[in-house]
Amino acid sequence: MSFVHLHLHTEFSLLDGACRIKKLVERVKDLGQEAVAITDHGCMYGVIDFYRACRAAGVKPIIGCEVYVAPRGRTRFQKVHEFDSHYSHLVLLCRNEEGYRNLSYMVSKGYLEGFYIKPRIDLDLLREHAGGLIACSACMSGEISRLLLAGDYDRAKAAALEMRELFGEDGYYLELQDHGIKAQKQVNAQLIRLSGETGIPLIATNDAHYLRREDAETQDILMCIQTGKTLDEPGRMRFETREFFVKSEAEMAALFPDHPEAIENTARIAQLCNVDFEFGKYHLPLFRLPEGWTDGEAYFRKLCMDGFARRYPDRKPEYLKQLNYEMDMIRRMGFVDYFLIVSDFIAFAKSSGIPVGPGRGSAAGSMVAYCLNITNVDPMEYGLYFERFLNPERVSMPDIDIDFCPRRRQEVIDYVKRKYGEDHVAQIVTFGTMAARGAVRDVGRVMGVPYGEVDALAKLIPSGPGALHITLEDALRLSKQLKDAYDGNPATKKLIDTAMDIEGMPRNTSTHAAGVVITRRPVVDYVPLAANDGQPVTQYVMTTLEELGLLKMDFLGLRNLTVLDDAAKMVQKQDPGFTIDSIPENDPATMAMLSEGKTSGVFQLESAGMTGVCVGLKPRTIEDICAVIALYRPGPMDSIPKFLACAQNPAKVTYKDPSLVPILSGTHGCIVYQEQVIRIFQDLAGYSLGQADMVRRAMSKKKVKEIEKEREAFLHGDPKRGIPGCVANGVPEEAAQAIYDEMYDFAEYAFNKSHSLVYAIVCYQTAWFKCHHPREYMAALLTSVLDSTEKVAEYIATCRDMGIKLLPPDVNQSGADFTVVEEGIRFGLVALKGVGRSFIANLLSEREKNGPFADFMDFCDRLFDQDMNRRMVESLIKSGAFDAMGCRRSQLMQVYGQVLDGIAAARKRNVEGQLDLFGFGGGEEDNPPLPTLVLPDLPEYTPQELMSMEKETTGLYLSGHPMDQYRELAKQFGAVTIGSILSDFAREDGPREYRDGQRVSIAGVISTYRTRTTRNNTLMAYVTLEDDTASMELICFSRTLNDSGSFIRENAAILAEGKISARDEKEPQLMVDSIRPLSVLEGSAGGGKTLYLRLPSREDPRVRNVRLGLSFFPGESEVVLYFEDCKKRVGSRCEIRPALIDDLKERLGEENVVVK
Repeated sequence: MSFVHLHLHTEFSLLDGACRIKKLVERVKDLGQEAVAITDHGCMYGVIDFYRACRAAGVKPIIGCEVYVAPRGRTRFQKVHEFDSHYSHLVLLCRNEEGYRNLSYMVSKGYLEGFYIKPRIDLDLLREHAGGLIACSACMSGEISRLLLAGDYDRAKAAALEMRELFGEDGYYLELQDHGIKAQKQVNAQLIRLSGETGIPLIATNDAHYLRREDAETQDILMCIQTGKTLDEPGRMRFETREFFVKSEAEMAALFPDHPEAIENTARIAQLCNVDFEFGKYHLPLFRLPEGWTDGEAYFRKLCMDGFARRYPDRKPEYLKQLNYEMDMIRRMGFVDYFLIVSDFIAFAKSSGIPVGPGRGSAAGSMVAYCLNITNVDPMEYGLYFERFLNPERVSMPDIDIDFCPRRRQEVIDYVKRKYGEDHVAQIVTFGTMAARGAVRDVGRVMGVPYGEVDALAKLIPSGPGALHITLEDALRLSKQLKDAYDGNPATKKLIDTAMDIEGMPRNTSTHAAGVVITRRPVVDYVPLAANDGQPVTQYVMTTLEELGLLKMDFLGLRNLTVLDDAAKMVQKQDPGFTIDSIPENDPATMAMLSEGKTSGVFQLESAGMTGVCVGLKPRTIEDICAVIALYRPGPMDSIPKFLACAQNPAKVTYKDPSLVPILSGTHGCIVYQEQVIRIFQDLAGYSLGQADMVRRAMSKKKVKEIEKEREAFLHGDPKRGIPGCVANGVPEEAAQAIYDEMYDFAEYAFNKSHSLVYAIVCYQTAWFKCHHPREYMAALLTSVLDSTEKVAEYIATCRDMGIKLLPPDVNQSGADFTVVEEGIRFGLVALKGVGRSFIANLLSEREKNGPFADFMDFCDRLFDQDMNRRMVESLIKSGAFDAMGCRRSQLMQVYGQVLDGIAAARKRNVEGQLDLFGFGGGEEDNPPLPTLVLPDLPEYTPQELMSMEKETTGLYLSGHPMDQYRELAKQFGAVTIGSILSDFAREDGPREYRDGQRVSIAGVISTYRTRTTRNNTLMAYVTLEDDTASMELICFSRTLNDSGSFIRENAAILAEGKISARDEKEPQLMVDSIRPLSVLEGSAGGGKTLYLRLPSREDPRVRNVRLGLSFFPGESEVVLYFEDCKKRVGSRCEIRPALIDDLKERLGEENVVVK
């Protein structure tokens, strides 16, 4: 071993290092170097990926980090900008496991305690945790180099000697770097002198940020993305030369020909550094047993047996046998503490009234989980398998994901922290990476390419469900337009090539939505920590943590649990004994509602596709809903027509062998679940459940060799494994072959029934509430989606369809959230803008203590001292919260200021009167009466003004919608709803009705707009348009503004025409061509419009029906019938109505009916 790179930045020096780990290892190997170090800036995000890649390639990995150190004389806790914005660099390398733990600890403290601009450690930490580490003086930003550059040789020497004393004779090195920078040569001369005087050895490093010299521009672009600059921006941060790459030994030796020891010392350090990670060994936390218990397994058994007695009072012997089997398997696998930990925090949640889901995933197949109250689904009743959860043939960590009410999920995490210690619990990091379209947009911006060109280019990259993780390489192969642009324009080629260089690199960190790790020792003993939003997160991702044997759990937030809990509490006001467990199974009225397609607001069934399946299937049981959820996904979705046909007509159900009847009869002869595949292997061929699950896994992963090898065992058995095979069990070989082929085809898509079932239960519960307690359910649902204007609008429309009135807030009836009253649903006070949660809490408390407010004056008087201000009162008036008191909003808006001034004056007189009792003079009368409220005789605001006020204070139109008067008019002009566009693009399988670039018309009210100047010094506008279904952003360029700019004003009702623009990062927009006021169009509805119909010939049998349909809508609008065979046009007249257009499109096809 000779030269080794000991100072190197990978892609995990986010938006700075450009060395992809896999390619880095290949580069090092190609150069004949036997070891390499990772020293990312302040973090250890890439350590395990780096370690694995090195080991796989036979390169020795050296684990390290270039840390940021607080200025000498300052600590990591001090954060005063003028003193602490400057920090120095120091490279730390791990000799052994102690060094890894110390480095992990210090890097963690840098984020959790020392973060100020960068994650900083300090000298105190270094002194306490230097064991097992080698330190190197780092780059020009290192303390020694800075002091030398400043001419302070003596202080530099003192600092270097202190570091050597701290890290030992063979533990501290001075780094020589030469990137062709003048200052470096000056510093190097002083470093060589310092080494000669002190004996501190030298090493040669290159501070590598990219692999080859030609990659310098890619790294420069990353820096621009990080800093938000463009390449041509003067004075921006950039590297001075193109020399920061992974150089060969010869190139490094040529830089320092007089100091060969600097090269040799790198190999010496590499020999000293020996850190290995152990994968697959579990480090499970210990469950803290209750007082009086010392044997965890005995306690586990007691809890299971108590739960069994409660869940199965008849104690069936076969059920008890299953429980004993599972307990024994869990004990032998070493997972007793795991189950006790999960059971304990779920018990805490339930005892604290925190809603917990019935289960999630394969854990629902465990009777132990059911008896410990971890799940609430009986695996015996629904035919779920323990082996799908824990397979004795394949020992792996169990994975129990738990759904909690998102509002109180953090309480459960806090409980776990209290029980096991704050330093034993952390959340988990995730990385945002640069996807294909994003990379093109980033690079285009940095290169200064006009936005429109970059956007057009990015849109040539395929997107949607089938292209979620598409690469630019794939896109060039799949998109001819993109390939033509790439081949035909050198600038485009350069942009895409550069985007390919950075594509897939990590861009930023965030926190996993649910993952939490719990450890036996403090987390930093195993993995380093960072901080996101003030919360500690591991620096390794979830899969890495699992490979290292750490316990990862998902504390998931499921909004529907909050909805169910809120709805149940409202029902309990009328029926105190009601709980969610009171809901009967398979309620016919609920199933009838779903069969009619009334699925809006029902968990999992809201989409148009799901609604259609419900109408076709007409579900009768939770098992039917379970099958729908399992099938409605890419892949198995193709089986839905067959499933529906067999469900509607049992005569169509066929079985390849009678032995399949008990397995597939519940799903109408179709394979839907993984559990059915497992049972076919067990019942027909005699596999054990564990063996069957192993084959099922191989099929789902398309392991062709294993699958074909297993075919013989399925048909004819395998005596070594005790498998008799289908033929020996009486199944004809031809039938067995066909069954195996069908399982193979479907196993990739077959769904876990356990997961589908628990979702079906929650789905059914939401549907039951909607059916039997619609007001309570819709009130809870509206509360849960207040942050989504589109969802609120959708559910308000649902309320309207259900005959439920949505009423404005009322100071005497409203609660904090949406509440049920006799007349309908009251808007929640806490959602009012400009009021505040604490004031609402005071309002509700005062109302609870002293009864309803008699009038406006009484309200103001009683709450005057509760932090009430004028803005709050104004918001309440505008929202309609005092309407029920018989006052007009116009009157109250005129006098509320005088009322508050009067009460303030009365309070002041009262205080002065109290002071007079003590001889201070002042008051003339005790408790003077409040002035009488005199309301001016003013007319109420117009409906439009009232709606605008409601929109201003609640974000919604409550008493109506400005589009109400224009809805029919908008339809006549062919406008589609905004909600239909957004929901279509939000489909999991991609849009069906609309597409990027499609021309549409939409109508609505302008809620906001803003203008900006483009680079070409022309004006453009961003307009937010909303109808009663959703809102959409409109983009108006200068030509449109010149023609229609005068129509763009807040609260204006308009018709906008243009093309849909769908970008992957945001919701669809409309690139507008024209804007017309609906008030002007109102007088010309139908006028000037012509209906064009295209038919193959005059003899087409549909011609008669078309003419008949036109006769039902007599009017003066022109109709043109065009016959393709003779190319003749025939005229007619009618009134153009939406119902007519819909009927014609259904008869002739959408492409053959045009109105313009």
